[in-house]
Amino acid sequence: MYRDGARKSIWQEEIRKFSSESDLDQLYDVAIVGGGITGISTALKLQQAGKRCILLESANIGFGTTCGTTAHLNDFFDTTFKEAISDFGQDNAQLFADTGQEAISIIESNIHQFGIDCDFERKTAYLFALDEEQQKQLKDIVEGASEVGHKMTYVENIPFPIPFKQAVSIPDQAQFHPVKYIKGLCEAFISLGGVIQEDCRCESHYEQDNHVVLETSKGEIKAKNVVYATHIPPGLSVLHTTNAPYRSYAIAFTLKSGNYPKDLGYDLIDPYHYYRTQEIGGQTLLIAGGEDHKTGHEEDTGECFSRLENYVRKYFDVETVYYSWSSQYYEPTDGFPYIGKLPGSSGKIFTATGFRGNGMILGTISSQIFTDLIVMGNSKYENVFSPSRIKPIAGFADFVKENAVVAYDFIKDKLFAGKINSLSEVKEGEAKVVKYEGESYAVYKETNGKVHLVKSTCPHAKCEVRWNSAELSWDCPCHGSRFNVNGKLLTGPTVKDLPRVETDTEI
Repeated sequence: MYRDGARKSIWQEEIRKFSSESDLDQLYDVAIVGGGITGISTALKLQQAGKRCILLESANIGFGTTCGTTAHLNDFFDTTFKEAISDFGQDNAQLFADTGQEAISIIESNIHQFGIDCDFERKTAYLFALDEEQQKQLKDIVEGASEVGHKMTYVENIPFPIPFKQAVSIPDQAQFHPVKYIKGLCEAFISLGGVIQEDCRCESHYEQDNHVVLETSKGEIKAKNVVYATHIPPGLSVLHTTNAPYRSYAIAFTLKSGNYPKDLGYDLIDPYHYYRTQEIGGQTLLIAGGEDHKTGHEEDTGECFSRLENYVRKYFDVETVYYSWSSQYYEPTDGFPYIGKLPGSSGKIFTATGFRGNGMILGTISSQIFTDLIVMGNSKYENVFSPSRIKPIAGFADFVKENAVVAYDFIKDKLFAGKINSLSEVKEGEAKVVKYEGESYAVYKETNGKVHLVKSTCPHAKCEVRWNSAELSWDCPCHGSRFNVNGKLLTGPTVKDLPRVETDTEI
Protein backbone atom coordinates (compact mmCIF):
# COMPACT_ATOMS: atom_id res chain seq x y z
CA MET A 1 0.00 0.00 0.00
CA TYR A 2 1.38 3.39 -0.99
CA ARG A 3 1.07 6.53 1.12
CA ASP A 4 1.74 10.24 0.68
CA GLY A 5 5.40 10.19 1.70
CA ALA A 6 8.76 8.59 1.01
CA ARG A 7 9.00 6.96 4.44
CA LYS A 8 7.21 3.72 5.22
CA SER A 9 4.67 3.73 8.04
CA ILE A 10 4.04 0.81 10.36
CA TRP A 11 0.68 0.11 8.65
CA GLN A 12 1.83 -0.27 5.05
CA GLU A 13 2.34 -4.02 5.00
CA GLU A 14 -1.36 -4.35 4.19
CA ILE A 15 -1.57 -4.21 0.38
CA ARG A 16 -4.82 -4.50 -1.52
CA LYS A 17 -6.35 -2.80 -4.56
CA PHE A 18 -10.09 -2.29 -4.43
CA SER A 19 -10.91 -0.81 -7.83
CA SER A 20 -13.24 -2.85 -9.99
CA GLU A 21 -15.03 -2.49 -13.29
CA SER A 22 -17.81 -0.06 -12.57
CA ASP A 23 -20.52 1.87 -14.36
CA LEU A 24 -19.44 5.47 -14.00
CA ASP A 25 -22.29 6.74 -16.20
CA GLN A 26 -25.16 6.07 -13.80
CA LEU A 27 -26.55 8.65 -11.37
CA TYR A 28 -25.40 7.71 -7.87
CA ASP A 29 -27.13 8.77 -4.69
CA VAL A 30 -23.83 9.78 -3.12
CA ALA A 31 -20.27 10.12 -4.43
CA ILE A 32 -17.71 10.08 -1.64
CA VAL A 33 -14.34 11.60 -2.54
CA GLY A 34 -11.42 10.32 -0.46
CA GLY A 35 -10.44 6.79 0.59
CA GLY A 36 -9.37 7.29 4.19
CA ILE A 37 -11.28 6.48 7.37
CA THR A 38 -13.71 9.40 6.90
CA GLY A 39 -14.64 8.51 3.33
CA ILE A 40 -14.83 4.74 3.74
CA SER A 41 -16.79 4.91 7.01
CA THR A 42 -19.23 7.34 5.36
CA ALA A 43 -19.60 5.23 2.20
CA LEU A 44 -20.38 2.10 4.22
CA LYS A 45 -22.88 3.80 6.53
CA LEU A 46 -24.74 5.42 3.60
CA GLN A 47 -24.77 2.15 1.67
CA GLN A 48 -26.23 0.44 4.74
CA ALA A 49 -28.89 3.17 4.79
CA GLY A 50 -29.99 2.18 1.29
CA LYS A 51 -28.10 4.74 -0.78
CA ARG A 52 -26.25 3.79 -3.98
CA CYS A 53 -22.70 5.01 -3.36
CA ILE A 54 -19.44 5.31 -5.23
CA LEU A 55 -16.15 5.94 -3.43
CA LEU A 56 -13.50 7.80 -5.43
CA GLU A 57 -9.82 7.85 -4.42
CA SER A 58 -7.10 9.66 -6.38
CA ALA A 59 -4.38 7.15 -5.41
CA ASN A 60 -5.10 4.02 -3.34
CA ILE A 61 -7.20 3.36 -0.27
CA GLY A 62 -5.49 4.70 2.86
CA PHE A 63 -3.01 6.79 0.86
CA GLY A 64 -3.29 9.86 3.08
CA THR A 65 -3.41 10.45 6.81
CA THR A 66 -5.16 7.17 7.68
CA CYS A 67 -1.97 5.33 6.71
CA GLY A 68 0.08 7.89 8.66
CA THR A 69 -1.84 7.98 11.92
CA THR A 70 -0.69 6.41 15.19
CA ALA A 71 -4.30 5.20 15.61
CA HIS A 72 -5.14 6.26 19.15
CA LEU A 73 -8.87 6.08 19.81
CA ASN A 74 -9.53 8.49 22.66
CA ASP A 75 -12.57 10.44 23.84
CA PHE A 76 -10.60 13.43 25.11
CA PHE A 77 -9.32 15.86 22.53
CA ASP A 78 -6.61 18.34 21.63
CA THR A 79 -9.24 21.01 22.32
CA THR A 80 -9.88 20.59 26.04
CA PHE A 81 -13.40 20.48 27.45
CA LYS A 82 -12.65 23.60 29.50
CA GLU A 83 -11.77 25.46 26.29
CA ALA A 84 -14.88 24.06 24.61
CA ILE A 85 -17.12 25.28 27.46
CA SER A 86 -15.52 28.72 27.41
CA ASP A 87 -15.77 29.17 23.63
CA PHE A 88 -18.92 27.24 22.71
CA GLY A 89 -20.98 26.92 25.90
CA GLN A 90 -21.87 24.00 28.14
CA ASP A 91 -24.37 22.32 25.81
CA ASN A 92 -22.08 22.34 22.79
CA ALA A 93 -19.14 21.20 24.89
CA GLN A 94 -21.28 18.29 26.05
CA LEU A 95 -22.07 17.37 22.43
CA PHE A 96 -18.35 17.53 21.66
CA ALA A 97 -17.62 15.23 24.59
CA ASP A 98 -20.25 12.74 23.41
CA THR A 99 -18.55 12.22 20.02
CA GLY A 100 -15.63 10.25 21.49
CA GLN A 101 -17.43 7.22 22.88
CA GLU A 102 -20.01 7.36 20.09
CA ALA A 103 -17.23 7.07 17.51
CA ILE A 104 -15.50 4.23 19.37
CA SER A 105 -18.85 2.44 19.59
CA ILE A 106 -19.33 2.82 15.82
CA ILE A 107 -15.89 1.29 15.25
CA GLU A 108 -16.63 -1.58 17.65
CA SER A 109 -19.99 -2.18 16.01
CA ASN A 110 -18.44 -2.34 12.53
CA ILE A 111 -15.76 -4.74 13.77
CA HIS A 112 -18.33 -7.11 15.28
CA GLN A 113 -20.90 -6.84 12.49
CA PHE A 114 -18.44 -7.45 9.66
CA GLY A 115 -15.92 -9.67 11.45
CA ILE A 116 -12.98 -7.30 10.97
CA ASP A 117 -9.68 -8.49 12.45
CA CYS A 118 -7.89 -5.19 13.12
CA ASP A 119 -6.20 -5.62 16.52
CA PHE A 120 -8.84 -3.52 18.30
CA GLU A 121 -8.25 -3.30 22.05
CA ARG A 122 -9.77 -1.23 24.82
CA LYS A 123 -7.07 0.59 26.82
CA THR A 124 -6.57 2.94 29.74
CA ALA A 125 -4.96 6.25 28.84
CA TYR A 126 -2.58 8.22 31.05
CA LEU A 127 -2.22 11.98 30.79
CA PHE A 128 0.78 13.30 32.70
CA ALA A 129 2.30 16.66 33.60
CA LEU A 130 6.09 16.93 33.64
CA ASP A 131 6.46 20.28 35.41
CA GLU A 132 4.49 22.83 37.44
CA GLU A 133 3.16 24.69 34.40
CA GLN A 134 1.83 21.45 32.96
CA GLN A 135 0.30 20.66 36.36
CA LYS A 136 -1.86 23.77 35.99
CA GLN A 137 -2.88 22.62 32.51
CA LEU A 138 -3.75 19.18 33.84
CA LYS A 139 -5.88 20.69 36.60
CA ASP A 140 -7.85 22.69 34.00
CA ILE A 141 -8.25 19.59 31.82
CA VAL A 142 -9.61 17.52 34.71
CA GLU A 143 -11.98 20.30 35.84
CA GLY A 144 -13.33 20.72 32.31
CA ALA A 145 -13.77 16.98 31.92
CA SER A 146 -15.73 16.83 35.16
CA GLU A 147 -18.15 19.48 33.87
CA VAL A 148 -19.11 17.29 30.89
CA GLY A 149 -19.20 14.05 32.90
CA HIS A 150 -15.91 12.69 31.58
CA LYS A 151 -14.05 10.52 34.06
CA MET A 152 -10.42 11.31 34.86
CA THR A 153 -8.80 9.97 38.04
CA TYR A 154 -5.58 11.20 39.65
CA VAL A 155 -3.01 8.39 40.04
CA GLU A 156 0.32 7.95 41.78
CA ASN A 157 1.98 5.84 39.07
CA ILE A 158 2.03 5.57 35.28
CA PRO A 159 3.23 2.64 33.10
CA PHE A 160 5.83 4.79 31.34
CA PRO A 161 9.45 5.32 32.49
CA ILE A 162 9.11 9.11 32.39
CA PRO A 163 9.48 11.32 35.51
CA PHE A 164 6.25 13.27 36.11
CA LYS A 165 4.73 15.71 38.58
CA GLN A 166 1.12 14.62 38.35
CA ALA A 167 -0.98 12.25 36.25
CA VAL A 168 -4.51 11.04 35.63
CA SER A 169 -5.88 7.80 34.23
CA ILE A 170 -8.73 7.78 31.71
CA PRO A 171 -10.61 4.48 31.23
CA ASP A 172 -12.34 3.05 28.15
CA GLN A 173 -9.97 4.33 25.47
CA ALA A 174 -8.83 2.13 22.58
CA GLN A 175 -6.41 1.43 19.73
CA PHE A 176 -6.50 -0.54 16.47
CA HIS A 177 -4.75 -1.22 13.17
CA PRO A 178 -6.26 1.49 10.95
CA VAL A 179 -5.48 -0.06 7.57
CA LYS A 180 -6.79 -3.51 8.51
CA TYR A 181 -9.91 -1.72 9.72
CA ILE A 182 -10.55 0.31 6.55
CA LYS A 183 -9.83 -2.79 4.42
CA GLY A 184 -12.61 -4.53 6.31
CA LEU A 185 -14.90 -1.55 5.75
CA CYS A 186 -14.11 -1.61 2.01
CA GLU A 187 -14.94 -5.31 1.76
CA ALA A 188 -18.21 -4.77 3.61
CA PHE A 189 -19.07 -1.77 1.40
CA ILE A 190 -18.46 -3.76 -1.79
CA SER A 191 -20.46 -6.73 -0.48
CA LEU A 192 -23.42 -4.39 -0.02
CA GLY A 193 -23.21 -3.21 -3.64
CA GLY A 194 -20.94 -0.21 -3.18
CA VAL A 195 -18.47 0.83 -5.89
CA ILE A 196 -14.83 1.82 -5.31
CA GLN A 197 -12.79 3.58 -7.98
CA GLU A 198 -9.12 4.13 -7.15
CA ASP A 199 -6.71 6.18 -9.30
CA CYS A 200 -9.55 8.62 -9.91
CA ARG A 201 -8.71 12.25 -9.18
CA CYS A 202 -11.64 14.64 -8.75
CA GLU A 203 -10.63 17.86 -10.45
CA SER A 204 -13.73 20.05 -10.06
CA HIS A 205 -17.48 19.98 -9.62
CA TYR A 206 -20.54 21.93 -10.64
CA GLU A 207 -24.06 21.77 -9.28
CA GLN A 208 -27.19 21.12 -11.29
CA ASP A 209 -30.77 21.41 -10.01
CA ASN A 210 -31.02 17.79 -8.89
CA HIS A 211 -27.45 16.53 -8.79
CA VAL A 212 -23.74 17.36 -8.75
CA VAL A 213 -21.36 16.66 -11.62
CA LEU A 214 -17.81 15.67 -10.63
CA GLU A 215 -15.19 16.18 -13.32
CA THR A 216 -12.59 13.49 -12.74
CA SER A 217 -9.62 11.87 -14.41
CA LYS A 218 -12.02 9.04 -15.35
CA GLY A 219 -14.60 11.38 -16.88
CA GLU A 220 -17.76 12.94 -15.49
CA ILE A 221 -19.47 11.24 -12.54
CA LYS A 222 -22.94 12.33 -11.41
CA ALA A 223 -24.41 12.04 -7.93
CA LYS A 224 -27.34 13.53 -6.02
CA ASN A 225 -24.95 14.34 -3.15
CA VAL A 226 -21.17 14.61 -2.83
CA VAL A 227 -19.04 14.17 0.29
CA TYR A 228 -15.49 15.55 0.22
CA ALA A 229 -13.59 13.37 2.69
CA THR A 230 -10.26 14.72 1.46
CA HIS A 231 -8.87 16.09 4.73
CA ILE A 232 -9.70 19.59 3.49
CA PRO A 233 -11.94 20.26 0.48
CA PRO A 234 -10.42 21.17 -2.89
CA GLY A 235 -10.85 24.58 -4.48
CA LEU A 236 -10.75 27.86 -2.58
CA SER A 237 -13.23 28.45 0.23
CA VAL A 238 -13.52 30.03 3.65
CA LEU A 239 -12.30 26.74 5.13
CA HIS A 240 -8.82 27.43 3.76
CA THR A 241 -8.67 30.55 5.92
CA THR A 242 -9.97 28.84 9.08
CA ASN A 243 -7.70 25.76 9.01
CA ALA A 244 -3.93 25.48 9.06
CA PRO A 245 -1.90 22.41 7.95
CA TYR A 246 0.43 20.75 10.46
CA ARG A 247 2.75 17.77 10.34
CA SER A 248 3.41 15.23 13.09
CA TYR A 249 6.17 12.61 13.41
CA ALA A 250 6.16 9.01 14.59
CA ILE A 251 8.75 6.32 15.29
CA ALA A 252 8.20 2.61 16.01
CA PHE A 253 10.95 0.70 17.79
CA THR A 254 11.78 -2.33 19.91
CA LEU A 255 12.93 -2.16 23.54
CA LYS A 256 15.94 -4.06 24.86
CA SER A 257 14.11 -5.09 28.03
CA GLY A 258 10.99 -6.28 26.24
CA ASN A 259 9.03 -4.44 28.93
CA TYR A 260 6.43 -2.62 26.83
CA PRO A 261 3.81 -0.34 28.37
CA LYS A 262 0.36 -1.83 27.74
CA ASP A 263 -1.64 1.40 27.73
CA LEU A 264 -1.80 4.79 26.02
CA GLY A 265 0.28 7.75 27.18
CA TYR A 266 0.33 11.52 26.58
CA ASP A 267 2.42 14.29 28.12
CA LEU A 268 1.51 17.98 28.12
CA ILE A 269 4.58 19.43 26.44
CA ASP A 270 3.79 21.75 23.53
CA PRO A 271 3.87 19.98 21.10
CA TYR A 272 3.01 16.93 23.18
CA HIS A 273 4.42 13.38 22.92
CA TYR A 274 2.20 10.29 22.74
CA TYR A 275 2.84 6.57 23.10
CA ARG A 276 1.26 3.17 22.40
CA THR A 277 2.31 -0.38 21.44
CA GLN A 278 1.49 -2.43 18.36
CA GLU A 279 2.29 -5.97 17.28
CA ILE A 280 3.40 -6.21 13.64
CA GLY A 281 4.42 -9.54 12.12
CA GLY A 282 4.66 -11.16 15.53
CA GLN A 283 6.92 -8.42 16.90
CA THR A 284 5.88 -5.90 19.54
CA LEU A 285 6.84 -2.29 18.83
CA LEU A 286 6.47 0.88 20.84
CA ILE A 287 5.17 3.82 18.79
CA ALA A 288 6.06 7.34 19.89
CA GLY A 289 4.86 10.51 18.22
CA GLY A 290 5.33 14.26 18.46
CA GLU A 291 7.44 17.20 17.20
CA ASP A 292 4.44 18.73 15.39
CA HIS A 293 4.92 21.90 13.36
CA LYS A 294 3.12 23.92 10.70
CA THR A 295 3.59 22.40 7.25
CA GLY A 296 6.42 24.02 5.34
CA HIS A 297 7.73 25.84 8.42
CA GLU A 298 10.56 23.52 9.50
CA GLU A 299 13.81 24.12 7.68
CA ASP A 300 15.10 20.56 8.24
CA THR A 301 12.26 18.09 8.75
CA GLY A 302 14.77 15.28 9.23
CA GLU A 303 15.76 17.00 12.47
CA CYS A 304 12.22 16.42 13.77
CA PHE A 305 12.82 12.68 13.66
CA SER A 306 16.19 13.13 15.36
CA ARG A 307 14.69 15.21 18.16
CA LEU A 308 11.87 12.71 18.68
CA GLU A 309 14.23 9.74 18.72
CA ASN A 310 16.65 11.46 21.12
CA TYR A 311 13.77 12.34 23.45
CA VAL A 312 12.48 8.76 23.47
CA ARG A 313 15.97 7.31 24.03
CA LYS A 314 16.30 9.56 27.08
CA TYR A 315 13.63 7.52 28.89
CA PHE A 316 13.22 4.20 27.05
CA ASP A 317 15.85 1.49 26.47
CA VAL A 318 15.50 1.66 22.69
CA GLU A 319 16.93 -1.26 20.78
CA THR A 320 16.12 -0.84 17.07
CA VAL A 321 14.08 1.72 15.15
CA TYR A 322 11.99 -0.13 12.56
CA TYR A 323 9.72 2.60 11.19
CA SER A 324 9.73 6.37 11.10
CA TRP A 325 7.17 8.43 9.24
CA SER A 326 5.25 11.71 9.32
CA SER A 327 1.70 12.72 8.53
CA GLN A 328 -0.50 15.77 8.10
CA TYR A 329 -3.56 17.13 9.88
CA TYR A 330 -5.45 20.44 10.00
CA GLU A 331 -5.81 22.76 12.98
CA PRO A 332 -9.10 24.71 13.10
CA THR A 333 -8.76 28.27 14.37
CA ASP A 334 -11.58 27.95 16.93
CA GLY A 335 -10.77 24.41 18.13
CA PHE A 336 -13.79 22.51 16.79
CA PRO A 337 -13.90 20.43 13.60
CA TYR A 338 -15.86 21.50 10.54
CA ILE A 339 -18.29 18.74 9.52
CA GLY A 340 -21.34 19.37 7.35
CA LYS A 341 -22.47 21.29 4.28
CA LEU A 342 -19.71 22.86 2.18
CA PRO A 343 -19.87 26.68 2.48
CA GLY A 344 -21.05 28.25 -0.77
CA SER A 345 -22.74 25.08 -2.02
CA SER A 346 -26.49 24.68 -2.47
CA GLY A 347 -26.68 21.96 0.18
CA LYS A 348 -25.83 18.87 -1.86
CA ILE A 349 -22.10 18.94 -1.10
CA PHE A 350 -20.62 18.04 2.30
CA THR A 351 -17.14 18.17 3.80
CA ALA A 352 -15.11 17.46 6.95
CA THR A 353 -11.87 19.06 8.10
CA GLY A 354 -10.10 20.56 11.12
CA PHE A 355 -9.70 17.29 13.04
CA ARG A 356 -6.49 18.33 14.86
CA GLY A 357 -4.80 15.16 16.18
CA ASN A 358 -8.08 13.29 16.57
CA GLY A 359 -8.70 12.09 13.03
CA MET A 360 -9.71 8.50 13.74
CA ILE A 361 -12.47 9.61 16.12
CA LEU A 362 -13.68 12.68 14.21
CA GLY A 363 -13.45 10.90 10.85
CA THR A 364 -15.67 8.16 12.24
CA ILE A 365 -18.24 10.51 13.78
CA SER A 366 -18.31 12.39 10.46
CA SER A 367 -19.76 9.27 8.85
CA GLN A 368 -22.73 9.41 11.24
CA ILE A 369 -23.21 13.15 10.74
CA PHE A 370 -23.14 12.89 6.93
CA THR A 371 -25.54 9.95 6.97
CA ASP A 372 -27.98 11.80 9.22
CA LEU A 373 -27.81 14.95 7.07
CA ILE A 374 -28.25 13.10 3.77
CA VAL A 375 -30.84 10.53 4.88
CA MET A 376 -32.85 12.50 7.46
CA GLY A 377 -31.95 16.10 6.64
CA ASN A 378 -30.59 16.93 10.09
CA SER A 379 -28.04 15.93 12.72
CA LYS A 380 -27.68 16.75 16.40
CA TYR A 381 -24.14 17.89 15.58
CA GLU A 382 -24.90 20.00 12.50
CA ASN A 383 -24.91 23.41 14.19
CA VAL A 384 -21.96 22.99 16.53
CA PHE A 385 -19.70 21.55 13.78
CA SER A 386 -21.14 23.55 10.88
CA PRO A 387 -18.44 24.53 8.35
CA SER A 388 -20.28 27.85 7.89
CA ARG A 389 -20.29 28.77 11.58
CA ILE A 390 -18.95 32.16 12.60
CA LYS A 391 -17.38 32.56 16.02
CA PRO A 392 -16.25 36.19 16.41
CA ILE A 393 -14.46 35.49 19.69
CA ALA A 394 -13.42 31.83 19.71
CA GLY A 395 -10.29 31.45 17.64
CA PHE A 396 -10.30 35.02 16.34
CA ALA A 397 -6.72 35.73 17.36
CA ASP A 398 -5.56 32.47 15.75
CA PHE A 399 -7.60 33.28 12.64
CA VAL A 400 -5.81 36.63 12.25
CA LYS A 401 -2.42 35.11 13.05
CA GLU A 402 -2.70 32.17 10.63
CA ASN A 403 -3.85 34.33 7.74
CA ALA A 404 -1.12 36.86 8.44
CA VAL A 405 1.38 34.00 8.29
CA VAL A 406 -0.05 32.82 4.95
CA ALA A 407 0.22 36.34 3.53
CA TYR A 408 3.78 36.69 4.83
CA ASP A 409 4.81 33.32 3.39
CA PHE A 410 3.29 34.22 0.03
CA ILE A 411 5.20 37.51 -0.25
CA LYS A 412 8.49 36.38 1.31
CA ASP A 413 8.94 33.32 -0.88
CA LYS A 414 8.08 35.28 -4.02
CA LEU A 415 10.69 37.92 -3.23
CA PHE A 416 13.58 35.93 -1.82
CA ALA A 417 14.02 32.84 -3.99
CA GLY A 418 17.73 32.54 -4.83
CA LYS A 419 18.73 33.38 -8.39
CA ILE A 420 20.93 30.95 -10.35
CA ASN A 421 22.50 30.93 -13.80
CA SER A 422 22.77 27.15 -14.18
CA LEU A 423 21.57 23.91 -12.58
CA SER A 424 25.21 23.14 -11.86
CA GLU A 425 24.95 25.59 -8.97
CA VAL A 426 22.65 23.14 -7.14
CA LYS A 427 24.75 20.59 -5.24
CA GLU A 428 24.13 16.84 -5.23
CA GLY A 429 21.67 15.88 -2.48
CA GLU A 430 20.39 19.47 -2.34
CA ALA A 431 16.89 20.84 -2.93
CA LYS A 432 15.92 24.47 -3.26
CA VAL A 433 13.51 26.90 -4.87
CA VAL A 434 15.39 29.09 -7.33
CA LYS A 435 14.75 31.84 -9.86
CA TYR A 436 15.97 31.67 -13.42
CA GLU A 437 15.14 34.36 -15.98
CA GLY A 438 12.21 35.58 -13.88
CA GLU A 439 10.63 32.12 -13.38
CA SER A 440 10.58 30.14 -10.12
CA TYR A 441 11.59 26.48 -10.08
CA ALA A 442 11.83 23.76 -7.44
CA VAL A 443 15.02 21.77 -7.96
CA TYR A 444 16.06 18.51 -6.32
CA LYS A 445 19.37 16.91 -7.30
CA GLU A 446 19.94 13.32 -6.18
CA THR A 447 23.34 12.19 -4.89
CA ASN A 448 23.95 10.51 -8.27
CA GLY A 449 23.47 13.85 -10.00
CA LYS A 450 19.99 13.18 -11.40
CA VAL A 451 17.96 16.38 -11.44
CA HIS A 452 14.23 16.70 -10.77
CA LEU A 453 12.92 20.08 -11.90
CA VAL A 454 9.35 21.39 -11.52
CA LYS A 455 7.62 24.77 -11.45
CA SER A 456 7.58 25.87 -7.81
CA THR A 457 4.23 27.69 -7.62
CA CYS A 458 1.43 25.69 -5.99
CA PRO A 459 -1.59 25.69 -8.33
CA HIS A 460 -4.01 26.13 -5.41
CA ALA A 461 -3.36 29.72 -4.27
CA LYS A 462 -0.06 30.48 -6.03
CA CYS A 463 2.19 30.16 -2.96
CA GLU A 464 5.74 28.85 -3.39
CA VAL A 465 6.47 25.31 -2.20
CA ARG A 466 9.19 24.40 0.30
CA TRP A 467 11.36 21.29 0.59
CA ASN A 468 10.50 18.52 3.05
CA SER A 469 13.73 16.56 3.42
CA ALA A 470 12.17 13.84 5.61
CA GLU A 471 9.52 12.80 3.07
CA LEU A 472 11.31 13.99 -0.10
CA SER A 473 8.39 16.19 -1.03
CA TRP A 474 7.60 19.78 -1.94
CA ASP A 475 5.13 21.17 0.61
CA CYS A 476 3.03 24.32 0.34
CA PRO A 477 3.26 26.37 3.57
CA CYS A 478 -0.02 28.20 2.89
CA HIS A 479 -2.68 25.47 2.72
CA GLY A 480 -0.79 22.17 2.87
CA SER A 481 -0.73 20.85 -0.71
CA ARG A 482 2.18 18.47 -1.22
CA PHE A 483 3.99 17.04 -4.27
CA ASN A 484 6.69 14.44 -4.93
CA VAL A 485 10.03 15.32 -6.51
CA ASN A 486 8.53 15.07 -9.99
CA GLY A 487 5.62 17.34 -9.14
CA LYS A 488 2.98 14.61 -8.77
CA LEU A 489 0.26 15.59 -6.32
CA LEU A 490 0.42 13.82 -2.95
CA THR A 491 -1.94 15.89 -0.82
CA GLY A 492 -4.61 18.50 -1.62
CA PRO A 493 -6.32 20.96 -1.50
CA THR A 494 -4.94 21.54 -5.00
CA VAL A 495 -6.06 19.05 -7.64
CA LYS A 496 -3.20 19.72 -10.05
CA ASP A 497 0.42 18.56 -10.26
CA LEU A 498 3.38 20.92 -10.34
CA PRO A 499 4.40 21.21 -14.02
CA ARG A 500 7.50 19.14 -14.68
CA VAL A 501 10.35 20.68 -16.65
CA GLU A 502 12.66 18.62 -18.85
CA THR A 503 16.18 19.50 -17.82
CA ASP A 504 17.75 18.76 -21.16
CA THR A 505 15.79 21.57 -22.83
CA GLU A 506 15.39 24.05 -20.00
CA ILE A 507 17.69 25.89 -17.55
